[in-house]
Amino acid sequence: MKKYISLAVLIIFMVFLIISCKQIDQETKKPDYVIVIHGGAGNASNQDINKEEQQEYKEKLSEALTIGENILKEGGTSIEAIEKTINYLEDCPMFNAGKGAVFTHDGKNELDASIMNGADLNAGAVASVGDIKNPISAAIKVMNNSEHVLLSGHGASEFAKEQNIEIVDSSYFFTEKRWESLQHVLKSKKHGTVGCVVLDKYGNLAAGTSTGGRTNKKYGRIGDSPIIGAGTYANNNTCAISATGHGEYFIRYAVAHDISALMEYKDMSLAEASELVINKKLVEAGGLGGIIGVDKNGNIATTFNTNMMFRAYAKSTGERKIAIFK
Repeated sequence: MKKYISLAVLIIFMVFLIISCKQIDQETKKPDYVIVIHGGAGNASNQDINKEEQQEYKEKLSEALTIGENILKEGGTSIEAIEKTINYLEDCPMFNAGKGAVFTHDGKNELDASIMNGADLNAGAVASVGDIKNPISAAIKVMNNSEHVLLSGHGASEFAKEQNIEIVDSSYFFTEKRWESLQHVLKSKKHGTVGCVVLDKYGNLAAGTSTGGRTNKKYGRIGDSPIIGAGTYANNNTCAISATGHGEYFIRYAVAHDISALMEYKDMSLAEASELVINKKLVEAGGLGGIIGVDKNGNIATTFNTNMMFRAYAKSTGERKIAIFK
């Protein structure tokens, strides 16, 4: 009798263990896809951006997120999702990329963008362009159809024309708000670089970033956005990162690559590596900004050391979030 009782107890225990393992597996199962986007970081407060404006920004982030999410649902690649998502943000004058690009000291628009494929570490970028409607698309062409990584200025525009990328007159980038921002030499509190990182159904990571630069910048200054390893980085062995903030610091500290390296060589999680780089290294150096990231297992990070960062993410599991402030 005792043997039967013991056997019954053992069977019940095994059943319980199997059920528990299945539940744990479901909770930790790698998502089929993940997409994370940002629209820039800054020190604006709730008083600086009213509720109506906050709602409008969230709606635009949601619309951009849905574009990429639908591409991934239908089996599209990480690169395809990034291009179309960032295209939408570039066409929205609310963000400092594409149509919403800020003005330089000379009253011009100089746009930058970069893309990186984590599957083969291939990358492409354009810098200081003033007539390419969607710089991220040009960066993808540089990656796929040239032997180079970074093209700038007139040369980048000539290449884009050859690749049938839409070219526009410089007047396309004029918006009254950005012009006023230059005239008053203000740091606009309601815009930012845009970026997107993706893990697709095929297990490939990719990252893309697009920006209109800094208001009132001089001397052909280029920030971190088109610099692979600084503002953009992706590696299937670790993570995909897109950065936003004070570009000079992100270049000097190779922020995007540093996070990946800490994961690869120090066995840190994405969250741990991002926290160390953004909220310790950069803070100690005086650099402001943040990153969005996704690792090879679908874990995400939206880490920033400013008051706010426009950000949103969606996973195949149905998890979705859009936020501005901490």
